[in-house]
Amino acid sequence: MTSRRNFLQKISATAFALPFLPGTGSLTLPDFEEQAYQQGKVLRVAIMGLGSYGTRVAEALQACKRAKLVGAISGTPSKLKDWQTKYNIPAKNCYNYENFDQIKNNRDIDAVYVITPNALHRDQVIRVAKAGKHAICEKPMAINAKEGQEMVDACRQANVKLLVGYRLHFEPNTLEIIRMRKAGELGKVLFFQGLSGFRIGDPNQWRLKKELAGGGSMMDIGIYSINGARYMIGEEPTWVTAQETKTDPVKFKEGVDETIQFQLGFPSGAVASCLSTYSMNNLDRFFLNGDKGYAELFPATGYGPIKGRTHKGELTGPHTTHQTVQMDEMAAIIFDNKQPVVPVDGLEGLKDLKIIDAIFQAVKTGRKVDVKI
Repeated sequence: MTSRRNFLQKISATAFALPFLPGTGSLTLPDFEEQAYQQGKVLRVAIMGLGSYGTRVAEALQACKRAKLVGAISGTPSKLKDWQTKYNIPAKNCYNYENFDQIKNNRDIDAVYVITPNALHRDQVIRVAKAGKHAICEKPMAINAKEGQEMVDACRQANVKLLVGYRLHFEPNTLEIIRMRKAGELGKVLFFQGLSGFRIGDPNQWRLKKELAGGGSMMDIGIYSINGARYMIGEEPTWVTAQETKTDPVKFKEGVDETIQFQLGFPSGAVASCLSTYSMNNLDRFFLNGDKGYAELFPATGYGPIKGRTHKGELTGPHTTHQTVQMDEMAAIIFDNKQPVVPVDGLEGLKDLKIIDAIFQAVKTGRKVDVKI
């Protein structure tokens, strides 16, 4: 396939060579740019939420082959101005939270990546869908399964894709363990352990406000162990139990969990034991045990490199910036209907939300809670 750069060079040369042909009309560089995007099927992305992770995604997009940063959405005018300069974003592709519905009329934007506080995801994704744009949403997709279902329904009704930022679903060492498990190299899977946590800093940040985060550590870091248990074991849980520990009720107010231990049961008889916390460091480990072998990732979910080993030796998959791989893969999903090894669609995000709902219910009741995926 002709590269975007070569395509632009060739079509620009043609334009200069034939500037005065009668009836040709005038074509500007943006017209050529648009044709080049269509030719190369480059996913043109606007990022909503220009904080630290939004910036990380923007930087990763610079190395993408099939995705490009073309727009920005923020409630802070100074950030929009800075991004226009830094990433060469046209002013017409910049919006605030009040007027971003106008992207409906902007042909330069294919998809919006929502990277805002959790409680805002539902309304923002639904607005993106109604504007006719594909939606990519950071995890957790919403603050509960009810909201997640509404997002899935809205995107389906608008005939647009809803994808979730599960970057680890494309990570080589993670995928190698999944391959080994599917090939039977671990034997019958018996047990998974997921440890996800760190000591959170600024007590005034949005992640510690229930009205914005929808919870505490579980919504931020614990979801990695939930998702990891599912793709490592290769099944959906049928029950959960959970216990909460809170040592600092001032920092971790009502509805904001500090530490939750939770257990999952699976149809095959495999079980998972997991920890989600905002009060301990050095916790980023997955361990999968079968009757013929084992696999371990440590670190398992950080920005990389992800490291690990199995009973056969060290895992040596290459490290590429996760968000760069993720965005290129999402372009393939949207344009080519590519089916990833582990899904990253809205239904995948909804499954995690159903489990989170069940964990919170188990904490509240002290009982085993059935999970219906």
